[in-house]
Amino acid sequence: MNIYEGIQKRRSIRNFETRPVEKEKIEKLLKAGMQAPSAANQQPWEFIVVEDKESLQKLSKAHSYAGPIKNATLGIIVLSNEKYLTFKQYWQQDLAAATENILLAAVELGLGAVWLGIAPEEDRMSFMKDFFKLPESVEAFAMLAVGYSSANKFEDRFDKARIHYETY
Repeated sequence: MNIYEGIQKRRSIRNFETRPVEKEKIEKLLKAGMQAPSAANQQPWEFIVVEDKESLQKLSKAHSYAGPIKNATLGIIVLSNEKYLTFKQYWQQDLAAATENILLAAVELGLGAVWLGIAPEEDRMSFMKDFFKLPESVEAFAMLAVGYSSANKFEDRFDKARIHYETY
């Protein structure tokens, strides 16, 4: 599969099989995340890998849209560590790039995933900080529910009406 095909196949998957994700695939997902571009190459990311079903169930309470993680066999928590930040105002952009890399790698590896937003919602960030006992310098950006998809239907989102050349 080439990158364009992966982009076309990527979907937010909320229903998963019970089959666990292999360790080699987890490592490939994290390697993909760490290859993302970042402002001044600061690479502020860290990750928490969650496979414990009880923990995944508890994480589904992080906010009203976090439910899919309870059915996943893998959770990846995308974090920013302030100690790596030179340009603090860009941390969310850096982590968004890392998150998207993971989502695209999941497609390549035959997995499904959904991005469950955390930042910039303070209540969600506080939930994660308390749940994982994160140090002061670490903030949660996103939570990814990952696993083997029980469905992946293509939907063409291309809309020429949203494209503007040279001016609006």
